[in-house]
Amino acid sequence: MMAMQYSFRLPADYDMSIIDRRIRDKGPMLDGFPGLGFKAYLSARKGEFGSSENLYAPFYLWQQPQGASDFLTGPGFERLTQSFGWPHVKTWIVWHADTASAVTDAKFASEGTMMIEPYAPLAQIREDESKRAQREARQAEVLACVCAFDPTNWTLVRFSLHRTAPLISGSSQIYRVGHVCLP
Repeated sequence: MMAMQYSFRLPADYDMSIIDRRIRDKGPMLDGFPGLGFKAYLSARKGEFGSSENLYAPFYLWQQPQGASDFLTGPGFERLTQSFGWPHVKTWIVWHADTASAVTDAKFASEGTMMIEPYAPLAQIREDESKRAQREARQAEVLACVCAFDPTNWTLVRFSLHRTAPLISGSSQIYRVGHVCLP
């Protein structure tokens, strides 16, 4: 499994209803995409839930890397880059992922990225983060929980989908979920 996210930072005065409309109109197009675990169409508005900027930042859980490759080389991603520019695509190796059957009911997402210190005990971090994700996934309001790491930049990501707005903790980014695609 792999996780993937790209983010478009939009101007402070950007009409975010354009993003809402894009998600509503184009969101279902990825339903049933081969290799997809889920795709959460995410947006954040400057000042809402502590967000410092307007964002459009879809998050993907892929069952197979081939699905991500097929998407990134396909016509949908090409059209996206023509509209918004060429994004930096972050990818992570998944340590643990839980997805509830009601995942499409998600209305909010939280995402936090942390640095992994050099020479840190990776096996222990993996075990601890996997247990933390399992505990979080058991909460009634949590509909998906992913923990993953990027060995290129030595970062750890914690991502969750929620029924209701989560409490803001630390440097986590809170997003609104416009649509969730499933395989």
